[in-house]
Amino acid sequence: MKNEDQKYRFWILVSVVAISGFSQGMLLPLIAVIFESDGVSSTMNGLNATGLYIGILLISPFMEHPLRKYGYKPVIIIGGLLVIVSLALFPLWKSIWFWFFLRIVIGIGDNALHFGTQTWITSFSAESKRGRNISLYGLFFGIGFAVGPLMTPLVKVNESLPFIISTLLCLVTWLFLFVLRNDFPEQDIEMNSFKETMKRFSKATKYGWVAFLPPLGYGFLEASLNGSFPVYGLRMGLEVGNISILLTCFAIGGIVFQLPLGIISDKIGRRTTLIYILLIGSVSFTSASLMENSFILLCTCLFVAGMVVGSTFSLGISYMTDLMPKNLLPTGNLLCGVAFSIGSLIGPYAGGLFIQFFENISFFLIISFLLFIIFAFTAFFGEKPQSVLDNSLKS
Repeated sequence: MKNEDQKYRFWILVSVVAISGFSQGMLLPLIAVIFESDGVSSTMNGLNATGLYIGILLISPFMEHPLRKYGYKPVIIIGGLLVIVSLALFPLWKSIWFWFFLRIVIGIGDNALHFGTQTWITSFSAESKRGRNISLYGLFFGIGFAVGPLMTPLVKVNESLPFIISTLLCLVTWLFLFVLRNDFPEQDIEMNSFKETMKRFSKATKYGWVAFLPPLGYGFLEASLNGSFPVYGLRMGLEVGNISILLTCFAIGGIVFQLPLGIISDKIGRRTTLIYILLIGSVSFTSASLMENSFILLCTCLFVAGMVVGSTFSLGISYMTDLMPKNLLPTGNLLCGVAFSIGSLIGPYAGGLFIQFFENISFFLIISFLLFIIFAFTAFFGEKPQSVLDNSLKS
């Protein structure tokens, strides 16, 4: 019966994550296209997209205490409610700063939602199935994220329509959370002060800093690709529909190989898998920069890139769980989210600046360069000898 409860809980949680991915995948290109059509500068467009990740970062230091005190379920429910209400408010007033504020609130809600689901799944997953379960988590998020950009062309029908569809889907999925039985993380350490939280952040960073780099890189990649590439694509002369197809090709590539890479990482190791995919991803984006004149070849390059780097976030989480003591898993999961948010925060603004000031250089090269840097750090500094880990655990 316990196994059945865990399976039921798992599928509800990954379904919630899928709808969250859908709303995120829709918002970035949708708002970028709306603002570009209204004549908003690429820099301001990119800056507005950072609202989501500012919200995630603002709330991050305060997330662990309520999770430990009230359990997983209330945190996820409140996070989902914030997302639903914010999505419903978008059509009410079209304003750069009002939408920026709503994106901050969505960031706060998304952080609660993802932190709760992610930590809950890693806490009840057996070590032999951890890579598989986290890959399914990433797979469902990726499916939602892949479908999201396809809502962008609906802006030609009515600007409010994509927001209404996303709100309704989030509401229906959110209601399923109420049937779950609440659970709590391990409570071996008291969480009674902000100072204690910062100490745990520092301790967790010592164990797993290398594992935070892939989520950071994926955050930069995802946010800049979905928030800045639509602007770059429109200036290249691409149609809105073709931009949505290109983004979907990348997302589908990530979906296709998410689970196989998770299973492979269970067998050959998370770090080894990450080294290969980061290098191939860097080469794929460099190739994309050379294929911009051919829509078919560009789709192919982005599909291949998605196949490999689409799993960097979920593999980074799995890698983190290999390095982190179980009592620090909530902190490690939270820091993976923080790293993702920092990358996402930098991505759209850096992408906007790049497009504005380097018109003759391909946008894809900035992503390729970052992936290569993370590959180098993972390859040369990523291995943590067991003796060092054992000594750290004793201290």
